[in-house]
Amino acid sequence: MKLAPLLFLPVLLTACSEPPPPPVVPKLVRIMTVGAGDTATDGAQRSYSGEVRARIETTLGFRIAGKIVERRVDAGTAVKAGQVLARLDPADAGLQATQAEAQRALAAADVARYRDLRAKNFISASALDARETTFKAAEAQAALAKNQASYTSLVADRAGVIGQVLAEPGQVVSAGQPVFRLAPDGEREIAVALPEGEVSTFKLGQAAEVTLWATQGAGTKPLAGRLREVSPVADPVTRTYAARVSLKDADPLLPLGMSATVRFPTGAPGATRLTVPLTAIFQQGNQPAVWRVGAGDTVSLQAVTVAAYTDSGAVVVAGLSGGERIVAAGVNLLTAGEKVRIATQASSR
Repeated sequence: MKLAPLLFLPVLLTACSEPPPPPVVPKLVRIMTVGAGDTATDGAQRSYSGEVRARIETTLGFRIAGKIVERRVDAGTAVKAGQVLARLDPADAGLQATQAEAQRALAAADVARYRDLRAKNFISASALDARETTFKAAEAQAALAKNQASYTSLVADRAGVIGQVLAEPGQVVSAGQPVFRLAPDGEREIAVALPEGEVSTFKLGQAAEVTLWATQGAGTKPLAGRLREVSPVADPVTRTYAARVSLKDADPLLPLGMSATVRFPTGAPGATRLTVPLTAIFQQGNQPAVWRVGAGDTVSLQAVTVAAYTDSGAVVVAGLSGGERIVAAGVNLLTAGEKVRIATQASSR
């Protein structure tokens, strides 16, 4: 019985001799060293083609229906306030005015007789009041018909340029139907189309530089502008978003339709910009970030500011400095403070 413990000794020795679990192998990642980058000069700007447009565009139409018999202006014509642009056939309006005037004259004669009868106490006051009301209605109808007869001439309500002709002589138009599109003299803007993949990087009020193609050349100073409006709906054909850039101190008579180049700086003048691969960006909700590789090859998450996403990578204007090491690929598999293995190292622009 004293030899029983010796029977279990080989089992205990076998259990103690099992090998330890294998060590955890750090994740293999590709890293890169970000460079000093470029400064936000012309090469660090996003450029778009656009054209000069009026801040406000007015659609002009006749106030009555009729047949157009004359058009006096073409697209591109500069017009003055009060200038006649087109005319309707005045026959129908003239006949209506004549009829209304005859009705007014009849009502006037009728009310005069009733006033005389009332003065002699041959009729009641209510009978005279009825005739007075009929006369006032006929008088108002005659004045309305006279006004409508004058509406056969379409005049410009302000000075500007005819941007588009929407109806031709011989065409029958309804009241209010657009006939001309007028661009009034005044504030000018640049209309541009922003790509679908970049529209989210723009902010209203963002500074812009505008160069007119007709005036560009050596020594030409660009016009200062601001992003005033971005359409919330994309064009169904081009998949771009219409935007307007307001101009500061621009000539109010700047020719409409003139081609222009609009540049949006990606950072302040002299600011450092770094281009990193798109695969290096780790999205934290709405905040982009990168994994920075520190001492001992451990990683930490660093928030960055991305000015633009381009085909060549993400343009970072804040959050990184030249010479830092970041993870270039495999960012979705890491956790803060984790040690990594370096596969290949490259340098950014």
